[in-house]
Amino acid sequence: MPLPVTAAAALAGRLLLAAIFLHEAWSKLTGYSAALAYMQAFGVPGQLLPLAIAVELGCGVLILCGYYTRAAALLLAAFCLVTAVLFHTKFGDRNQLLHFEKDVAIAGGLLVLFAHGGGAWALDALRSSRRTREPGVGAREEGVTI
Repeated sequence: MPLPVTAAAALAGRLLLAAIFLHEAWSKLTGYSAALAYMQAFGVPGQLLPLAIAVELGCGVLILCGYYTRAAALLLAAFCLVTAVLFHTKFGDRNQLLHFEKDVAIAGGLLVLFAHGGGAWALDALRSSRRTREPGVGAREEGVTI
């Protein structure tokens, strides 16, 4: 059983990571034409904007709840790396360099979340504990036949 402080830290980390993606999805939704123009200025097809919003919103909610946390974290890590490479490679511009570094750092945090999961206070943990309490499920996973 993890210490309460460890479980609380995992929850706080998930909340902080999810917040940026939920905020960015909301910003894109409420400023759709500006987001579209920004993407197109970098040669990115505008048809990808709904996908970007869906990834940020969907995976942000999953991480917030701690449900399918590892998959959502991996997808968002890839999203951050693609975003860094597509939009923030003018390293002579201090602001763009900062955004590149931020995207790479967030991807790193998401990879840690992928590696360790959402923690004890996540829906994944509840789902996992229910699965192992069901008769025979845990036994089959450990190679024991019933």
